[in-house]
Formats: sequence, C-alpha cells, structure tokens
Amino acid sequence: MDDDALTGMVTLPAGRVTLSDRRTERRWSVGVAAYRLGVVPVTQGWYARVTGERPGTARGDRLPVEGVSWSDAVRFCVALSRQEGLTPAYRLHDDGEGVDWDRAADGYRLPTEAEWEYACRAGTTGPRYGPLDEIAWYRGNSGGRLHPAGDRQPNRWGLHDLLGNVWEWCWDVYDAEVYGSYRVLRGGGWFDEHWSCRASVRRRSHPTFRIDDVGFRLARSLPR
Repeated sequence: MDDDALTGMVTLPAGRVTLSDRRTERRWSVGVAAYRLGVVPVTQGWYARVTGERPGTARGDRLPVEGVSWSDAVRFCVALSRQEGLTPAYRLHDDGEGVDWDRAADGYRLPTEAEWEYACRAGTTGPRYGPLDEIAWYRGNSGGRLHPAGDRQPNRWGLHDLLGNVWEWCWDVYDAEVYGSYRVLRGGGWFDEHWSCRASVRRRSHPTFRIDDVGFRLARSLPR
C-alpha cells in the first residue's frame, strides 16, 4: 500500500447493524447514515506530520500509531480538521476533559461504535470478514509486534486492519452507569488471541488510557 492510500477514506452506504454485549447479554439495532471511514488506522507518520509527536514505543511511519489515548485521538481530529480548513467536529471544554460533538461539522472524528462494526462487517454476518490469518495481525501470526498498516487483506468495502494490529477507539461511552466515562474499543490487537479479533467484541477503557496496542481510525460525516 502506498503512502497516499494510508490517508485515504472510503464512503460507506447507509444501513443498519445489530450490536451485542456478552456481559449484559443485551442486543440492540442501530441505523447508520452514510459516512466516510479511513482505509487504515492513523499511522505514525501521519500523526507526526499533524502533531509533531511520535507516541508509543514502536517506530515506523507506516505502523499504526499506538500509545494514544481517546483524548489524544480527539485532539488529533481537531488539529487535522483545522489544518485542512474543515469545521472541527469536536469542541474541547476548558477543563481539558469534556468534549462536545457537532454532528453537522464536516471535520474529522472518531467512528461511533455502530459505524465501526457496520464497517467491519461490510455486509457479512459471521464473526469475521475473512480468514483470520489473511485479514489480521494477532497473537497467532504477529510475532509479538506491530505491523505496517494495510498489509493484510481488506474486507469487501476496501477497509484494512479492522481486526487485529491495534484496537481502535470509538466515540461512544461504554456503560456510563457502571464504568463512568470509559470509552469503547474495538477490533483486537497484535497481542490478542483469536477470540478477541471478532467484529462483535467490545472492550472499554478510560479516555486517558495509553498502551502499545491501541490506536484509532478516522471518520467523517457526509452533508445531509
């Protein structure tokens, strides 16, 4: 995959997806409007060009950026939007913690949990959009390390690495009553067993949490 493709986005059609949670045994259906989603997670090279920073421990421009918190990802979305002359989707509160989402803005943002799973499935109904060893870097084939973005086979909508390599932050709060401000993570990472790399698996963490197998992918809303 060339460097231009690493910053590319795909327009996805409107649809509907059913989410589920094993902990609560709950299922719920969500309608998804048409939107744009990054072909791969944000890479270290792209993150450095926008922020001047190289977080995490692995080094390589084509590697997914890792060691970034949910709050870091939100700030990246704002910075990139401003650099490209777009209206930021997020307004950061003065306390540095609160964030408001302007859903009419054309700037970059994180996908919602429903958008993420809808994109991952790409019309499929099984746990994965293809054979795991062909589509994902996980504990069984990663050699215990991160790999360049886009090296595994994409799903039918042309999206790479939705499973494996790095977990991806989503916009949503996981369960406010039980976990407070914890946000949703999706997709599994390079150190995870095969059962964590499935379209339906949900994980959560505090918005300031940073670790070497968590990154993020960009989304954009379409004009309505």
